[in-house]
Amino acid sequence: MRKAKPKKRIILPDPKFNDLLVTKFVNNLMLQGKKDLAFKIFYDAIDVVAERSKEDGLEVWKKALANVTPAVEVRSRRIGGATFQIPTDIPPARKQSIGMKNLILFARKRNEKSMARCLASEVLAAYKDEGGAFKRKEDTHRMADANKAFSHFRF
Repeated sequence: MRKAKPKKRIILPDPKFNDLLVTKFVNNLMLQGKKDLAFKIFYDAIDVVAERSKEDGLEVWKKALANVTPAVEVRSRRIGGATFQIPTDIPPARKQSIGMKNLILFARKRNEKSMARCLASEVLAAYKDEGGAFKRKEDTHRMADANKAFSHFRF
């Protein structure tokens, strides 16, 4: 790479739970710079999760996020005119980012009254090892497992 790596931006923890992971999630949830609205949606979703599961909402959300976080992915690589899907391990920051984005993506696809309820439903589904985000992780792992014969092409 020609240019120097950009330095990491400092992210402040969220006001309610004082957790950096929550702020990162809210930053992914946010649309058009409306951070207050994103925080409101997240906190409402956590309240709904706590109400439905009768457990600590934040702990349920963290477990759900861990359940939808993939460990490996496939990357395309051209070798001798053929394109191979090569399974590679994912760096921790990217793992976290992919898990959050999948959880939000599948929450947005749900049909419920509000985004907070959609997110709560997806979090509860992920907590129980089901739902769209968990299925996406399983598909990714299955694809990596199917192509593990090409893992010696790693770069």
